[in-house]
Amino acid sequence: MNKIFFSDLDGTLLTSKKEISEKTRKALDEFVSCGNRFAICTGRGLDNVIPVAEKLGLNYPGMFLVCFNGAEIYDWDKKTSLLHIGIPFELIPKIFGIAERSGIHCHTYTPDYMITPADDEEIHYYNRVIQRPYVVTKDIVSRLPKEPCKVIGIELHDHEKMEAFRKEIDSKLGDRLTTVYSNPYYLEIFMKEAGKGSAVLRLSQMLGIRIEDTIAAGDEKNDISMIEAAGVGIAMINASEEVRKIADVVTAADNDHDGLAEILRSLKD
Repeated sequence: MNKIFFSDLDGTLLTSKKEISEKTRKALDEFVSCGNRFAICTGRGLDNVIPVAEKLGLNYPGMFLVCFNGAEIYDWDKKTSLLHIGIPFELIPKIFGIAERSGIHCHTYTPDYMITPADDEEIHYYNRVIQRPYVVTKDIVSRLPKEPCKVIGIELHDHEKMEAFRKEIDSKLGDRLTTVYSNPYYLEIFMKEAGKGSAVLRLSQMLGIRIEDTIAAGDEKNDISMIEAAGVGIAMINASEEVRKIADVVTAADNDHDGLAEILRSLKD
């Protein structure tokens, strides 16, 4: 029975320089050559992940891109989205209103650009890696061609302020939205039906792969649901303590020292 490996990008498959090392690539090549599947599973948007995958040569046949924390699933071979779970337009002003009152930067996404109400420190910090065009406007909904998969909140200096924002979102909109940190500065906001764990279950079912033949690796809190959902859940040794505690396996080395390579080799058959 073939397996499928779901991997987070930042802090997991990629080094701190946003590259994939030769040793890790070779282990991934061997895993896929045995007839197994590979899926990138990230909080990043599809418009960012496609060029990253192309640049790094991650173009395996039968590959999938799970983006926006499981809110979008993209078939690499067919060049089409299999799933899009958007935040309803009616919720967007509510999220951004709470953010403005809380003093928290928020932005959201279209297929071509990001949308933010302020050209501030946070969007510049975020964009140093993502490097996507963005539009500054107070009327967020007017610039959205379709319901966006996620909103991200960013606070670089005061985590308590971010926590207050998260708690208000949860108390007012938590019946419909999930909030989870992808790192200490970034709060991911998406629909309850999404999530990386839900994507593991959905995609493995689509492909007819048993859940016990699924593998997932990550390092941050937004990876917890997929690590718990998968048959084998892997935490990087550089992961947060909360992530390491729930994993079946913790790597012996971090993402800068090929932490995934040996585990992938041991699980390929």
